[in-house]
Amino acid sequence: MRREELDILLSKILDEYPTLSDINFTVGYPPQAEVDGVLKPAPLEIGIKELLPYHTEMIALALIGNNRRNLQNLLRQGSCDLSYAVPGKARFRVNVFYQKGNLSIVMRQLPPRVPTMEEMNLPRVLKKIAFEKNGIVFVTGATGSGKSTTLATILHEINRNFPVHVVTLEDPIEFVHQPIKATFNQRELGSDFDTYANGLRAALRQAPKVILVGEMRDRETMEIGLNAAETGHLVLTTLHTIDASHTISRLIGMFEYEEERLIRLRLAESMRWIVSQRLLPRVGGGRIAAFEIMGNNVRVREAIIHGEAEGKTFYDIMEQSKPFGWTSFDSYILDLYRSGEITEETAILYASNRAIVKRGIDAIKASRGERTTDIEGLQIDTDYSKKVIGS
Repeated sequence: MRREELDILLSKILDEYPTLSDINFTVGYPPQAEVDGVLKPAPLEIGIKELLPYHTEMIALALIGNNRRNLQNLLRQGSCDLSYAVPGKARFRVNVFYQKGNLSIVMRQLPPRVPTMEEMNLPRVLKKIAFEKNGIVFVTGATGSGKSTTLATILHEINRNFPVHVVTLEDPIEFVHQPIKATFNQRELGSDFDTYANGLRAALRQAPKVILVGEMRDRETMEIGLNAAETGHLVLTTLHTIDASHTISRLIGMFEYEEERLIRLRLAESMRWIVSQRLLPRVGGGRIAAFEIMGNNVRVREAIIHGEAEGKTFYDIMEQSKPFGWTSFDSYILDLYRSGEITEETAILYASNRAIVKRGIDAIKASRGERTTDIEGLQIDTDYSKKVIGS
């Protein structure tokens, strides 16, 4: 399959589902588009009712093209990451991988330009990240939860406000930042550097003020990232963790037991923000992001150094720091429920602490004059005591 033919195929799917988030090619199924978290078959005029191994192999080869590194990664590791653009139509982040001996492809559509925080309706407190001068910021969440988009909006805010040098290390490059005030050097894993650790080490010699690291995948990268944060750089990065508590535990777990005390001290001083996010189904269709946001203060540093304790957990600190814009997932989810963005079922399903969210939902319902229970017909048996005495 030539790239021109692939572009026609992708264009037909995009025309049918303009709001799709992903396109899937899996042997034994038709080409599929994911819309609002639901897989839907591609239009019939494509002419492929069921993909054969030949189809997915041709699509994969067209996507990979002449990139020898990606081909080697696919053969040696079983998967490879790349970016692909349909001219004038869309850009994608692509993963090609083997399953049951056959090739499969997942293509995630990227926004055509870097969105602003206002357009994404992100919490206003996130703007403060763009004004940090040093330290390390973690944006965490599951794959596909929008971490890259959040980081892109933060970089865009820096671009709008500061004439600084920004170096990004990505796999692959997703958002292309056009110069406003900042100068961007965007480097792609494989073609511009070989490992995140080496790319980050080299970045320290390239005089940046801001460094974006696509993912903290190992101890070596984390060690260099902390060094960069400690020497006056602002480091932005991602982790596949679900909340602030798990993020700190994951980072400490990268190091040996004997180093735990030192790494806790370094993290307490260098960490500026931990932003975790989840995508929830929205009422009426589409998805909406829920956030957990924790900055750094004396209580946070103490919890990092000595560990969480009863009444001194990161959850407790975030709940008590709402005036500063911090929030736990549960508080944010309750706000989404209160504003009618999500259903009660969704709120409970995605909560961190379901008991707290259930109580919160009951309080919201009570304030609206709604029923808080499905139990009906209960009444006091006023004759019960008489019956007992009479017997």
